[in-house]
Amino acid sequence: MGVREKLGQLPESPGVYLFRDGTGQVIYVGKAVSLKNRVRSYFGATAGRNPKVKAMMARARDLEYITTDSEVEALILEANLIKEHRPRYNVFLRDDKSYPYLKVTLNEQFPRVLMTRRVVKDGSRYFGPYTQVGAVHETLRLLKRIFPLRSCKQRDPAPRSRPCLNQHIKRCLGPCCGLVTPEEYRKVVDGVLLFLEGKQEELVKALRARMEQAAENLEFERAAELRDQLQAVEKVIEKQKIVNADREDRDVVAMARDQDEACVMVFFVRGGKLIGREHFILDGTGEMGRDEVITAFIKQYYLRAEFVPREVLVEDVLAGEKGLLEQWLAEKRGGRVYITRPHRGEKKQLVDLVGRNALLVLEEVQAGRAARKDDLQKALEQLAGALGLEAPPRRMECYDISNTQGAEPVASMVVFEDGRPAPQQYRRFKIKTVTGPDDFASMREALERRFARGREERDLVNTGQMSGKKAKFHRFPDLVVVDGGKGQLSAALEALKARGFDYIPVCSLAKQEELVFLPGRAEPVRLPLDSPALKLLQRLRDEAHRFAVTYHRQLRGKRNLKSMLEEIEGVGPVRRRELLRSFGTVEKIKEATLEELAAVPGMNRRAARAVYDYFRDYGG
Repeated sequence: MGVREKLGQLPESPGVYLFRDGTGQVIYVGKAVSLKNRVRSYFGATAGRNPKVKAMMARARDLEYITTDSEVEALILEANLIKEHRPRYNVFLRDDKSYPYLKVTLNEQFPRVLMTRRVVKDGSRYFGPYTQVGAVHETLRLLKRIFPLRSCKQRDPAPRSRPCLNQHIKRCLGPCCGLVTPEEYRKVVDGVLLFLEGKQEELVKALRARMEQAAENLEFERAAELRDQLQAVEKVIEKQKIVNADREDRDVVAMARDQDEACVMVFFVRGGKLIGREHFILDGTGEMGRDEVITAFIKQYYLRAEFVPREVLVEDVLAGEKGLLEQWLAEKRGGRVYITRPHRGEKKQLVDLVGRNALLVLEEVQAGRAARKDDLQKALEQLAGALGLEAPPRRMECYDISNTQGAEPVASMVVFEDGRPAPQQYRRFKIKTVTGPDDFASMREALERRFARGREERDLVNTGQMSGKKAKFHRFPDLVVVDGGKGQLSAALEALKARGFDYIPVCSLAKQEELVFLPGRAEPVRLPLDSPALKLLQRLRDEAHRFAVTYHRQLRGKRNLKSMLEEIEGVGPVRRRELLRSFGTVEKIKEATLEELAAVPGMNRRAARAVYDYFRDYGG
């Protein structure tokens, strides 16, 4: 049934609708108070006046919809589906899956503070998302200087007879040696939470009260430690700028845009002070109004944000969605939330300041991108000259082999396009026909399989039997690079010749002296160590090595994990398979809660307890 045929079946209830193209890929996700009225509007005369809608509907071949009980539920579902499918015609935050968070492990007796990229409902507190990993690490370093929390990796610190070095230098309270009670330790954790929430004034009062109490109790060493914490926090407060006299918590959101790309900036004001800022790059905004972009950003950002302030100041917002967004954010916060678009006064000046900062960041991002593009083009031209290529290689593929004394041999294929990594085109191979540590034979097998598969897919694509999106190997490189010396180069040449692709240029890069070997040349090419061409080859080679080693470790880890799981009573083949599928590594199983283990398909509470206890003992 086509899109138009489904229009008559649409209900008038709220929900979410998805348009798919001819390949089944989701190209747009939207929400509606009435699915029937909203979806039908795409087929009216006014819809064709919007270039974006016109282009989208020309590609739409199928329609799905999901009904919800309320418009707020539809809004949340819409944001989640956009995050999952990243449709072409929706606005989305670039690389949103990689944003880091700060995590305070409140589900542990002696909590830790660490960085994570995965938010799970495990009882921990999360702060973020952040766009700058360096800023997160700097915050962690600052917290460790101020608050002496443990930094060991175990969920529960293993008992020790002697404290670690961190305890000796006053960077840890020593819970592993029984030097602090859980209650005293929790007071320090509460200070961390106040600090990360921007409530430094409350933290100062609490630290001063504890310091004075310790002095009254003649605990002078403890009082001195609290004094040092207090002074460190006061130094941070001195650097913060007061932007509002009312001492309220608020986020300030504004944007800058150039063609199809936008930069949205958020200032975090806590207790009237500016404590930080983050910027986010959005794609696909060219045909949208500023109010649409800000509204789309609010949906996606606050879907993941762990803290919602009482007020959000915005440059603009869709008038018809303002009330709905306030209702959703109020439910998330547990109290009233106001989305305000100021027109005058201090708040308007603050929004304008955020907008100017967004413009500066966007210009910086674009200038850096242009400079990198120019540098990459020069590197490609230099590489073409050094290797005797007719033109700069737009697509380069690099191959590497990884194994441990012949066990779990794997090969990696890494792709650079125009000098930049193309991770979505990376491929990996389990070596099937080679016994023992034979890198040459492994390289030959990987390349033969890659190019044999590539020929098959190219023929299918050319005859219309396979779409280019589903094909994985049909595109061929302008240059093949293999990690190694003359032996690996000879193996690659044999593989290319066997499959009829010996016309593709190939070279190898040896690690120790960074020599480039070429077919038919006895002497290697020595590129200057500071040349852009050599640095580009090194980045390509190192990425292939990283990708191969990571895959090899995964396979080796799964093999070791499987052998360990076989020792646990009550965990049979089916449960082992599901645990491997759900977690993949020993570390992730060790970090899993009892509830997470019990939620794995096929597991029950008793089996989960057996696994949980085993890995706690294993972790020591």
